[in-house]
Amino acid sequence: MAEEYRVEVELEDPEHGYSTEERMRALDLDDDARERLGSKVMVTRDESRLFLYAANEAQAGEAERLVRELVAADGLTAEIRVTRWHPLAEAWEDASIPLPATSEEEAAEIAAREAAEAREAEIEGEYDWHVVVHATGRGEAIELAGRLAAEGLPVRRRWRYVTVGVLTEERAEELAERLRSELPDDADVRIEVDLSDIARSPLQFLPF
Repeated sequence: MAEEYRVEVELEDPEHGYSTEERMRALDLDDDARERLGSKVMVTRDESRLFLYAANEAQAGEAERLVRELVAADGLTAEIRVTRWHPLAEAWEDASIPLPATSEEEAAEIAAREAAEAREAEIEGEYDWHVVVHATGRGEAIELAGRLAAEGLPVRRRWRYVTVGVLTEERAEELAERLRSELPDDADVRIEVDLSDIARSPLQFLPF
């Protein structure tokens, strides 16, 4: 599995954030710097925060050193750290935290992610993932909604549509597969995801 790294930069002088980004974008790298960085680094900006995405740990380390040089040259202060994507936890963790190597560690990461998703759902009153069933009739929808509610699942029914809130994509796939095996072939079962809470930032690319 390919690993993914990110350099996170939180500028403590937000009014100077643009000057640093502009220098990073327009920087005329010499041959030595290009060799150090190897390939393109994708950069996003969110006000005073910069994120530099690298293909591996070595590129992330070089990007981190470059950012520190630029921040120091501009006379700024910033919190800079290198993180790595943990697929099971679906979170960026400090790069010093190893990926899970055993089934127990994998289970612990999944449990931690589901606990975090449960807290978020409790606060927001909504789930990011939903399994939606278009039942063959109103009576079938009422019966299905009642059966799933009896299992403790968060269920909503509108006419012949039954929606179940689910914490993660894996749980959604498991439930959808189960319902497809239990319901008539003409019942429509699908998975929907709510991406409205994902912040989108314009992307820029450094010529690395």
